[in-house]
Amino acid sequence: MSSPDVVLPGDISNLGVGFDPLADSAVADEGNAGEDAVHIRVQQRNGRKSLTTVQGLKEKYDYNKVLKALKKEFCCNGTVVEDPELGKVIQLQGDQRKNVSDFLLGQKLVKKDQIKIHGF
Repeated sequence: MSSPDVVLPGDISNLGVGFDPLADSAVADEGNAGEDAVHIRVQQRNGRKSLTTVQGLKEKYDYNKVLKALKKEFCCNGTVVEDPELGKVIQLQGDQRKNVSDFLLGQKLVKKDQIKIHGF
């Protein structure tokens, strides 16, 4: 017999164990990164169009000034929306995940371990 830790080919005893790909967003990381995390997501709109959202920036920053700098830097349009659950969220046109994370790090608005990039 095999031990329970060893899974043999064709063994289906591990099918009852589920894997949650979003578990890392529900569980806070070690330290303050879970509470202070800045989430950068991409959402598909229609066809090839997409939308990048930035959530979790500290309230001490003026969101409109950050948005203006992002729009000027990446030549795209955007807006700040007020969500009842998430607070203020910055929306930008296009897939700007890498650009936004580089910008936030370059301006020293957040630390590297505070940025969570989501999306395909």
